[in-house]
Amino acid sequence: MADYPFREFEPGWQQFWKEQQIFSALSETEAAKPKYYVMDMFPYPSGSGLHVGHPLGYIATDIVAKYKKLQGFRVLHPMGFDAFGLPAENYAIETGTHPAITTEQNIGRYTAQLERLGLTYDLETAVRTSDPNYFKWTQWIFLKLFSSWYNPVSDKAESIDTLLALFSESGSNTLVAERENLRLFSAEEWQSFTEAEQMDILMDYRLAYLSETMVNWCPALGTILANDEIKEGFSERGGHPVERIPMLQWSLRITAYADRLLEGLTRIDWPEAVKEMQRNWIGKSEGAYIQFAIENHRDTQIKVFSTRPDTLFGVSFLALAPEHELAPQLLTAENKEKGMEYIHFSKNRSERERMADVKQVSGFFTGTYALHPLTQNPVPVYIADYVLGGYGTGAVMGVPAHDSRDHRFAKHFSLPILPVISGGTPETEAWESYEGTLLNSREYNGLSVEKGSEAILKKLENLNCGSKKTSYRFRDANFSRQRYWGEPIPIVFRNGIAYPVSVEELPVTLPEVTSYQPTGTGASPLAAISDWVQYTSDSTRETNTMPGNAGSSWYFMRYTDPANSAIFADPEKLKNWLPVDLYIGGAEHAVGHLLYSRFWTKFLFDLGMCPVDEPFQKLINQGMILGENGEKMSKSKGNVVNPDDLCEQYGADTFRMYEMFLGPLEQYKPWNTNGITGVFNFIKKTWNLYFNAENQLQLTEDSPTPEELKLLHQAIKKVGEDIDRLSFNTSIPQFMITTNELGRMNCRKRAILEPYLILLAPYAPHLSEEIWKKLGHTNSIFTASWPAFNPQYLESDEDIYPVQINGKKKGELTLSKALSVAETEAAAMADPSVQKWLEGKTPKKIIVVHHRIINIVV
Repeated sequence: MADYPFREFEPGWQQFWKEQQIFSALSETEAAKPKYYVMDMFPYPSGSGLHVGHPLGYIATDIVAKYKKLQGFRVLHPMGFDAFGLPAENYAIETGTHPAITTEQNIGRYTAQLERLGLTYDLETAVRTSDPNYFKWTQWIFLKLFSSWYNPVSDKAESIDTLLALFSESGSNTLVAERENLRLFSAEEWQSFTEAEQMDILMDYRLAYLSETMVNWCPALGTILANDEIKEGFSERGGHPVERIPMLQWSLRITAYADRLLEGLTRIDWPEAVKEMQRNWIGKSEGAYIQFAIENHRDTQIKVFSTRPDTLFGVSFLALAPEHELAPQLLTAENKEKGMEYIHFSKNRSERERMADVKQVSGFFTGTYALHPLTQNPVPVYIADYVLGGYGTGAVMGVPAHDSRDHRFAKHFSLPILPVISGGTPETEAWESYEGTLLNSREYNGLSVEKGSEAILKKLENLNCGSKKTSYRFRDANFSRQRYWGEPIPIVFRNGIAYPVSVEELPVTLPEVTSYQPTGTGASPLAAISDWVQYTSDSTRETNTMPGNAGSSWYFMRYTDPANSAIFADPEKLKNWLPVDLYIGGAEHAVGHLLYSRFWTKFLFDLGMCPVDEPFQKLINQGMILGENGEKMSKSKGNVVNPDDLCEQYGADTFRMYEMFLGPLEQYKPWNTNGITGVFNFIKKTWNLYFNAENQLQLTEDSPTPEELKLLHQAIKKVGEDIDRLSFNTSIPQFMITTNELGRMNCRKRAILEPYLILLAPYAPHLSEEIWKKLGHTNSIFTASWPAFNPQYLESDEDIYPVQINGKKKGELTLSKALSVAETEAAAMADPSVQKWLEGKTPKKIIVVHHRIINIVV
């Protein structure tokens, strides 16, 4: 057996693919072919490089891309880097090294590792979010968001100019029904407003807007922290206390697209679990606003949102979010001090903690009572941290008999639990079913939940203390970061008014700084660069930067036209490639990145700048490769395996096939390096189908036998179907069977081994290219065509019959398909092996299911 000399040719083929741009998709000569756009979620280039878990999805998309190219598609398979981010900035704080330097070094290492694995990305399309030629257009899109509003009549984003025209003609009256808490004014009043007043009003409509938002302030670190940097009210870095404070922040009005984001989920091929996560995040609820007057404060009312008006008679308390504006006001004098302590404590817990913490019940009685809108009975008002200020109205009506969180709260504070829907045992646990009829609800007793809701809501509307309402759980996306290493927000302030910088000034680039440390005031490190901040004599720059999701919300568009300096992407190229046909990435992005990408796409679609309103047609979440002990691979756990070491020892093709062999793409699976030797032996056996012990080619031009053709076409069918189903792990056993059987047959025929090589090419591209060249081809194997499957080669003129004696299988017989039932029975009884199984006994009955099975009863 010849050695498998992978070290001699793998680097050469990697260089060949790069120099010859074999996988470039943007050339004009490819335009006549059908398109296929396959993409990975692009990585953040960390300093530790790749471990064996990272390439799992990359190898999968690479196999698909190569397969589709062989099928005759023009394939866009790009790669880029999410290059802005907090890790590089934290490293800069620790070492003083500019983030651009470490980012560039990390990208270089990542690129080398990816190339070593034979991941042949379209290098023409490579992008990185920190490149000014890229983030110029991220800033440009932000300015489009700033200068747009969502028109509820046309149900899409429009230029702010159409809103200005509307205000000039008719004021804001026509928009009152569409949005709440907006300022009312006539056309004449609009004309009389100062510029500052007009700009302030426009902020209530812009899709990118500035408003006061609660943020996580850490005094000890002197900086604002993201939610995932906080644990139980303390910073992960250093364990310092974190407070929730209001701060002016940029936000994107993603909530305007709530219904369209929900509708779009019905038209895309995504895992149902991901769709459900997005639906839950958006949290659309049909319900009602219900107003409770305050005892002794008749001019003050608490407005709650409830999806269950039918349970109104079961209310035993109201609960306000700690952030609710009435919470401090409703504290009675004797409760004021302790109540404010509770408010301060609760507000500084992250919403994520408060939502997740269902075991710890906490709350505080304000000392004030509300009045039930239908019974006028007093209802105690509490402050409770399980109520979130940003969801609904920041106040809930507590119905402990029919809501589990309300039930826990009532049990803890010994509040009444009054069932108002039949069914269940509410004293023990909440009965949340929508089945049953109303009880303890006065004249509404006996009505169904649906009829009861309608009747009670109608009564509330008649009393002017309730109205039908659709509510959403999710909120607008915070778009400000008090960091250095991010896209500068292209806004300047003059007399307190925000103005966009001109498009001609883009990109707004980062200034050099002497320190990356936080300012200590909550402001970005950019705020300390006075020369940069002072834009003109009477204006200053915005010093916040964009979040990490900014650049990743549209990069799939830039891939189609990465060098364009005139526009973010040419419309024809976008039309030519979008949507992405297959997108593979981690499940951790199921909500954030994917939701923002869909939002940005729909916005640009509204402006006529993007041809589709959904960016990713098919989505797959790859599972995680765990360490051998079953834990997540990480440097801190000491269980990281470097793919470079395995490529050096076994070759890149072995590594690629072993990663796929570990199990289904979507599943989590532990790494076991010992198993790679089996795949390596298969690769060597495959090499030796083509070469003798001296590594000389040993192919013949003989015609293949039916058995050889059957084996080949079984492989063509199986491998093609597996890739189409993204079931890569099941292809590897088929390759092993085919190689072993061809070896057993001593098959050396070009008519079999050449198409078999093409089947292997997406999985083992280096081996395939090397042998293809030695077969006499001057072009890359990826310029060949995927072998056509011919089902006639799988047809046989013989049946394989399982033979059962008294219901137990004893063996099999191979008989001609041309035999009748009687002839099949006769042939079976004449067979020596059947007579041996009968042990001299005479059959009582012989049952032949034609072409299927023979059953003999003795």
